[in-house]
Amino acid sequence: QVQLVESGGGLVQPGGSLRLSCAASGSIFSIRAMGWYRQAPGKQRELVATISGGRTNYADSVKGRFTISRDNAKNTVYLQMNSLKPEDTAVYYCNVDYVLAGSYWGQGTQVTVSS
Repeated sequence: QVQLVESGGGLVQPGGSLRLSCAASGSIFSIRAMGWYRQAPGKQRELVATISGGRTNYADSVKGRFTISRDNAKNTVYLQMNSLKPEDTAVYYCNVDYVLAGSYWGQGTQVTVSS
């Protein structure tokens, strides 16, 4: 059974940094892509960043501030978030897309940016 374990959320002041991690386990299939999405109160879930085959993709709102990376040996994806703004406040979800095995979501981790 696939498990995605997220960590690294919390409360940070504007301008601060956080690093999210998501470790995937339980599947024999290869990972096609990994990514981060977020959902703020009253809003739809939106893409933050994805990484696939070394290629990265970012939402315009986080370009230049967030960096997604992946450790293939550990099946772990990271999201380094710098220069955080109050509008980055949301629940952040990890997503892992497997070849021939579908897509899975993490449980979500709260990120709150506030002074």
